[in-house]
Parts: sequence; C-alpha cells; structure tokens
Amino acid sequence: MQIDLSNRTIMITGASSGLGDHFARLFASHGARVSLAARRMDRLTRLVGDIEASGGHAVAVEMDVSDSESIRAAFDAAEAHFGSIDSLVANAGMHSEGMAIDLKPDEFDAVFSVNVKGVFLTIQEAARRMMAADSKTREHGRIVIISSITANTVSPGIAAYSASKAAVQHLGKVVAREWARAGISVNMVNPGYIRTDMNSVWFESEGGQKQIAKWPRKRMMEAGDLDSVMLHLVSDGARRVTGSVFTIDDGQSLQS
Repeated sequence: MQIDLSNRTIMITGASSGLGDHFARLFASHGARVSLAARRMDRLTRLVGDIEASGGHAVAVEMDVSDSESIRAAFDAAEAHFGSIDSLVANAGMHSEGMAIDLKPDEFDAVFSVNVKGVFLTIQEAARRMMAADSKTREHGRIVIISSITANTVSPGIAAYSASKAAVQHLGKVVAREWARAGISVNMVNPGYIRTDMNSVWFESEGGQKQIAKWPRKRMMEAGDLDSVMLHLVSDGARRVTGSVFTIDDGQSLQS
C-alpha cells in the first residue's frame, strides 16, 4: 500500500518480538518515526539498529505495561526524542495455557495484568497526551488494540487468554465512544494464528498440527497479512474509522 507515514510518530508496545517487531519495521519503512516499547531493551536496541540501518527513525523506550509509572516514563522518553505520539499500537501481551479447572489464580491475574490492565493503562496515557496535543482540532489520534480471534471463538485450554482478548475488544469500543469527539480513532484488530515465539511450540506439536488441519485453508497466517489494515488504521486515512473490529484470520474462525 502506498501510505505515507512520514508525518506520524507511532509507539508500538510489545515491540521486542513477534508482531510488535514486525509492525515497527513496517511503519518505519513507510516513513514513520517509531517508538519501540517493551521490557527487553537488548532486543529493542538491536531493532533500532536494524531500522536505522535501513534509513528509518526509531527509539527504544523501556516499558512495563502493568506499571503506570513505567508507562509514563516511557512516553516521556519517547516524546523527548520525537515529540508527541500520534498513533499507538497496543500490542503487548502474554499467554497462559492449561484447562480452566487447573488454572491457578496467580496465572489468571498475570494474564489480565498485562493483556487487560496493561492495554487500559497504555491507551489511557496515550489518549491523555493526544488530547493535550489538540487531537480534537487536528483529528490525528490513532489507537489500535491488538486483540485475537479467540475473543470470539471457543478454544479449550486458553480460558484466561481468550477472556482477556474479549475484554480488550469491548474496552476498545467503549473508549472509542468516549474519545470520539476528542479526535481519537480507536480500533481493534483480531488476527488469526500467526507463528510467534508465544505459540511456536504448540503448533509444532501433534495437537497443534491437528488444529491447523481443521481450518478451512489448513495453514498458518503470516505477519504480513495484517499490513494493509495496520497501515490504514495508524494513518491519516483512518480519521472516520473508529470503534471497529477487523478480523483478519484467513478463515480460521470459520471452522465447524
């Protein structure tokens, strides 16, 4: 897609691996100034080097999305380097496997601390700063929440993860309504299964291979399958798109 993001400063949480790493490279290749947020600074530093070597502009900021003080400090550092954040991709997340009957309370809490509370705290801080930068007049604020098709499907063994993704999908709709008149567009993307560090072991197992075989097209997705939608949603072109859920899953959720 021929989308020019040279007027955009974009923060991506969970940028140290997986989809976050992919989105950072994608946006930078389209001219955006990207702020890479995560806890693993060594990985972020290498990613900054890769982006700058390709002619892009990037900065690494340490962030623990479950800690409001860490989030504020990361935004301060990003703004000191590039100025106001125009777009935020709330991508940071964690996974927990196991049947619900065996799920320990601390495991459940850990998933919700990152996947729900972390998303809330991050988008709240972003929205406050976008409003302070006159998003109401400029209509430039963009927030994209990465949910999952598991928010709307029933998959045994991932109760906490699925529930957390359903929660942030609805959270996004509520804040989209609240922030509509503030010039901020909030949208959710529900990807299908893409091989990442988080799920690679499962999909290499016999059970994972059986799951793939049940999908209509019997294949995993690739991160690049999300590119066109992600580019649009962080761009100026998404000014009139808010409160929407975009499911991009190659038909995986259509299984019987």
